[in-house]
Amino acid sequence: MKLTLSDFDYALPPDLIAQAPADERTSSRLLHVAGDAFADLHFRDLPELIAPGDLLVLNDTRVIRARLIGRKPTGGRVEALIERIVDRNEAWLQIKASHMPKIGSSIDFAGRATATVVARDERLFRLRFDIDEPLLEWLERHGEVPLPPYITRQIGDDDARRYQTVYARYAGAVAAPTAGLHFDTSMLAALARRGVGTAFVTLHVGAGTFSPVESKNLSQHRMHAERFDVPATTAQAIAITRARGGRILAVGTTTLRALESAADAGGGVQPLTGETRLFIIPGFRFRVVDRLLTNFHLPKSTLLMLVSAFAGMETVRRAYRHAVAKRYRFFSYGDAMLIDRTDGDSANG
Repeated sequence: MKLTLSDFDYALPPDLIAQAPADERTSSRLLHVAGDAFADLHFRDLPELIAPGDLLVLNDTRVIRARLIGRKPTGGRVEALIERIVDRNEAWLQIKASHMPKIGSSIDFAGRATATVVARDERLFRLRFDIDEPLLEWLERHGEVPLPPYITRQIGDDDARRYQTVYARYAGAVAAPTAGLHFDTSMLAALARRGVGTAFVTLHVGAGTFSPVESKNLSQHRMHAERFDVPATTAQAIAITRARGGRILAVGTTTLRALESAADAGGGVQPLTGETRLFIIPGFRFRVVDRLLTNFHLPKSTLLMLVSAFAGMETVRRAYRHAVAKRYRFFSYGDAMLIDRTDGDSANG
């Protein structure tokens, strides 16, 4: 199947891009997509949609304060966003400046910290920070919450809390696994009372998740790398759920990518830690995940391609038209979809 970037475009009124979270996490809306059937619900209805004995898998990454403002020795302003931390004091960053820095040049940041450019990989720059503490700790004091570029308002005092899942544990992401933002502790408790199992993976979402796909031919797209961990306890929980006839529900595209990256040929999941560049487009054979909880994604994005592979391209087109007509809120602080995967050709739904 020959797919092009235009296959994943759609029209979105700008006023449907959520600029702030819902008043309460569980008060967002939920579109349930089950084949050709769409149901307009609220997120608080989710427990009734998951059967006892099913397994909910969540991404417990924690968003770091990854946005930085610096200055070149000449005085030029530099905007930087951590893409991923790779050592105690080194990271790959996206940089915006009037003139891009060269290898060997330096940038001054807050707290009298100087960083040296040690490598470049296309749009990413590897910086070594001259600091006396781990970069993660330094960022907690001098970095800013990295809200997505389509949120145009100023960062508020509450964003540090709301742009973080209630179960976030391991620091390393520069963007939130946004499907998880809808859960609060009461919702998780309600799912547990219903007999729904819970397991975790860790995938540190990189800034590349917001990078546009520039090649019209999708076979030429180079997927960004993201660090992930699927622990043995989660692999075991999936095996037990499968043996009992239960279904696996991935909360978010990041969780799905981690699980499918750790899948073996028989559809099982092996404990695995590493980096994934898994690029999921229609035609992909899913081995692990039966259901997907996700937000509404940007046109022409790799995330929309993944959802189209999972639910079928025509089904997703119809679901997005429905969501626009019903005025759902889109993107990171927006509403959610629960998708039941159907068998058959994923390109045709």
